[in-house]
Amino acid sequence: MKKLKAALVQYDAKMQDKEQNTTTAVKLIREASQNGADLVLFPECFLTSYTAPDICEKLLPVQEIENCPEFIKWCEDALTEEEEYFVRIANLAAELNIGVIITGFSKGKRYPQNTAWVIDRDGKVILKYSKVHTCDFDWERYLESGDAFPVCRFDGITMGCMICYDREYPESARELMLSGAELIMHPNCCGGMPPRLKELSVRAMENMVGIAMANPPARGMGKSCAFSPVVWTKEGMDNTIFVGDELEETIYYVTFDMDEIRAYREREDLGKYRKPKAYKKLV
Repeated sequence: MKKLKAALVQYDAKMQDKEQNTTTAVKLIREASQNGADLVLFPECFLTSYTAPDICEKLLPVQEIENCPEFIKWCEDALTEEEEYFVRIANLAAELNIGVIITGFSKGKRYPQNTAWVIDRDGKVILKYSKVHTCDFDWERYLESGDAFPVCRFDGITMGCMICYDREYPESARELMLSGAELIMHPNCCGGMPPRLKELSVRAMENMVGIAMANPPARGMGKSCAFSPVVWTKEGMDNTIFVGDELEETIYYVTFDMDEIRAYREREDLGKYRKPKAYKKLV
């Protein structure tokens, strides 16, 4: 039986302190390893924290703030794969023989990107995904958007990532499905979770993929979760694997039964009989 045990980190990295956040990440990865996890999923922008300079809250044109010292520092502090904090996480993955999906603001061409890295058991980056659907109605307008939904192979499983607001666009999960994704890992940092859990459930169902989300705890937040694509069963029609608490600061563990998922994908029809010629308004 092929199963994947994922550790969903429900923890809030509030401070723009990469040293502190990395130390916390190391502790959590070690705990997940001790509990037999194959893969650890962190919330959105864990190493750098999901925060921006106060000046970004004014939502001014970028040309008016890009020369402000606090904005320049924010851009300069974006993470690279060569930086000691990232290297510590990669080395730990190799030491513990565990996969890690770590997150943070990464350096873009000019401005930061909101990025998730999938690190394999040998400490190598096998996927770098930068958030495509940045929240341009808010301060994320100052980020550089990603331009693709890549997939990778982890433990023989085809896997991709979405980040937070990507969930609101069905094209995100559909693009990953069309690229062969069997599982989608979803770093998140937002509230208003009841309708968003429903979205993730539907994304799993309509694309016949497993989905896991890690979200920081807070009132209206939390609810780290996992959904199976398996909907039509003798037992019922609920594809929820797990939904966590709002406020609990913890690691949740979920298991994806890949044999069951693959058998279901083979026999069921969702997504198989698409009619692309009729989708006139899609690119």
